Amino acid sequence: MRHLQWPALLAPIFALLMAGAQAQDGKTPGNGGALPQTQLDKADRSTEKFFDQLLGGIVTNRSITVLGNDFYQEFSSYWRDKDLSSRISLAIYERPTARFGSEIWIDFGQRRVFHAFLPPARAATRSISKQAVEIVYREIADIEAERLLFNSPDLGREEM
Repeated sequence: MRHLQWPALLAPIFALLMAGAQAQDGKTPGNGGALPQTQLDKADRSTEKFFDQLLGGIVTNRSITVLGNDFYQEFSSYWRDKDLSSRISLAIYERPTARFGSEIWIDFGQRRVFHAFLPPARAATRSISKQAVEIVYREIADIEAERLLFNSPDLGREEM
């Protein structure tokens, strides 16, 4: 695993902050001239690359019980075998119930892509998590295809 140094991580953020501060008054500090647009574009691109690399592929665990944690462990191990898993961030939530076991759902962005009840017996968790990976992968593919094919000037990307 590659460890990043804090100065290397923060350099694009500081560049963007400095470019934004300079763009507000339209001048560079020290020489009184206008800030070239290329510097602003370069700072924007480096910050976008920075956040795309760090925030992609995260699967957050919001489970409460041992059963939910087992589901999370199994799901994330199967999920890492998928092609696009390094670019897609998911959140796994759990709500334990005395009557039905645990309610589990998975969110992708602002959309729920999987919802199920886990039985109290932990033996079924592995097969359910494997099926969940396939369902989530298919749902995300459908969402991305819909996003690429449907374009509306009245709605934002997250509203479609």
